[in-house]
Amino acid sequence: MAYRKFKADHLFTGKNFLTNNHVLITDNRGKIINIVDESEAGSDIESFKGILSPGFINAHCHLELSHLKNKIPEKTGLIGFVYKVVTERHFDDEEVMNAIETAEDEMLQCGVVAVGDICNNTLSLLQKEKNNLQYYNFIEVSGWNPDVALMRFEKSKFYYEAFIEKKQQASLVPHAPYSVSKNLWGKITPFFAGKVISIHNQETKDEDDFFLKGEGSLTEMYKIMRIDNSFYKAQNLRSLETYFKNFSAAASVILVHNTFMQQQDLDFIQKNKPQNQFISFCLCANANLFIENTLPPVEMFLKNNCNVIIGTDSLASNHQLNILEELKTISKNFPDIPIETLLQWATINGAKALQMDNELGSFEKEKQSGIVLIENVDAKKLTEHSIAKRIL
Repeated sequence: MAYRKFKADHLFTGKNFLTNNHVLITDNRGKIINIVDESEAGSDIESFKGILSPGFINAHCHLELSHLKNKIPEKTGLIGFVYKVVTERHFDDEEVMNAIETAEDEMLQCGVVAVGDICNNTLSLLQKEKNNLQYYNFIEVSGWNPDVALMRFEKSKFYYEAFIEKKQQASLVPHAPYSVSKNLWGKITPFFAGKVISIHNQETKDEDDFFLKGEGSLTEMYKIMRIDNSFYKAQNLRSLETYFKNFSAAASVILVHNTFMQQQDLDFIQKNKPQNQFISFCLCANANLFIENTLPPVEMFLKNNCNVIIGTDSLASNHQLNILEELKTISKNFPDIPIETLLQWATINGAKALQMDNELGSFEKEKQSGIVLIENVDAKKLTEHSIAKRIL
């Protein structure tokens, strides 16, 4: 068997840093054989300047929106952004699929090995069948008007079955609390059992205002989009409190964005989650700045020892699908977070959230986690010039 041997200034295993005299050994396909002391590694060691890391996990992406790159203005707020996406996302299928291929290649080059991808159609399926990256496909369901619940459910279930038929990992998931009616929740909840489930959560302050008081810009959004909201009565509950128990049978729950979460929301989750359920909080920092010009309460998640993971959102709300750029933005705004923690969020934490940690997320024997080189670091600190590129 032919081996490859890798050494760098710093070796990050997915969980911690090792001293720089360690050598990572893989087979030619990238399967991890061992990590040994340099004195035991023999010859033909490939040496690099920077940090060697397992491949990154992009835990939240909308690959099918890649054709909207540079098409939507920044800082419109969530309501303006959603309206633009809904009204301007319809392009020729070939153009959409070409953009998907280009965007996937960008992720490959920047060190991503797996993606939690939101799907509202099957346009990304042909690209995913090439198996360049591993995907967990979240087939998104939405419909606020109770009268459209059956139609929307059947449409999304059709897409879900198409992914399953092609042997792609997939779940039926709600888009957001404000876009799924009680009727629609009833239809999709039975599909959560044992699955990884994702939802856009508390991305705007107006989300909580709507569920608490029936006020805020969400009511204007329904008017603009001609969605009947006359049936709704405010529940005097925060957004998370209205839906979280629907996830009781899910194995892993990913709450995405969380820009306006508060400690009481985390307390509610801790009190109400099933004992063995795995909860993750996905940060998409550059998209949050792009849309709402706000960052989530990162320090709160650290204080509560949450399983934090990293996503890029879409090229409609971001200028790139580059996980390292997300880490750089977080590091710039929260400089006290150690790089070891940031890299855990981008590797092993994301792999656990997507239930892929048996093969991805860390340098452990028999895993094929990919190898990423992070260059232009300053004593294990990210700089504005830091870049990531795939080695294997």
